[in-house]
Amino acid sequence: MKEMKAGSFNGFIGLLLFFIALGLGIYSFTQQSFLIGAILLVVSIISLTSFTVVQPNQATVITFFGSYLGTIRKSGIWLVIPFSSHKKISLRVRNFNSVKLKVNDIDGNPIEIAAVIVFKVVDTYKALFDVDSYEKFVEIQSETALRHVASKYPYDRYETEGYSLRGNADEVAAELSTELQHRLSVAGVEVIESRLTHLAYSTEIASAMLQRQQASAILSARSIIVEGAVGMVQMAVAQLEAQGLQLDEERKAAMINNLLVAIVSDRSATPVINTGTLY
Repeated sequence: MKEMKAGSFNGFIGLLLFFIALGLGIYSFTQQSFLIGAILLVVSIISLTSFTVVQPNQATVITFFGSYLGTIRKSGIWLVIPFSSHKKISLRVRNFNSVKLKVNDIDGNPIEIAAVIVFKVVDTYKALFDVDSYEKFVEIQSETALRHVASKYPYDRYETEGYSLRGNADEVAAELSTELQHRLSVAGVEVIESRLTHLAYSTEIASAMLQRQQASAILSARSIIVEGAVGMVQMAVAQLEAQGLQLDEERKAAMINNLLVAIVSDRSATPVINTGTLY
């Protein structure tokens, strides 16, 4: 069953009728018409149970002795069936911030992850009657979905291609939103957005993984430096030969060795002046 519109009547007109009935009832008592006065007073008192006030971005679910009569979404004061139950439910956009969860990624590395879920109620019937507490349901399902998505990807990819939690946060958040919407549709909840708010290695492996990241960064930088150095040496040799300076293979090897050491070394090169001969 889905949400449906409840039958209602303008509450201001209802208030006017209430005061008219109350006034006529009191007047009938003064005129010794006790039966008419009693009926009018009873009617006016019963009508008080029919009034409900709906705030902006709020809905009122109307039930009558266990039967669902519908939902009022339009703000204002309304008159509904007497003795009915009026349950208020918020339609505002809300955030749920998950706690930091400890999860193993696809490589088995323990990580800490947390997310914020932006949602709102779109079906009041499902939110109230299909689940025990839709707010608790959102909390539990959000953490379950976050664990499931986090376990499908590695924290980071160093050599292979593909998605990772750190490198593809937008794609991971989109998949989390899709899975959450599938889980929360039963509760009449629409997932507007989800974002990762915390992502880190667990404390027991954080130091080791930091060293691995530093080593990977150093290797990547060294690779770029060596590639540039080789290009510079090739350019230097080509320019010398273009100017007519011919070097035999041994002198060329020595010059290439000196240039590579000077360029690639992480310390300033110390020149050595050779006053003799290479041979």
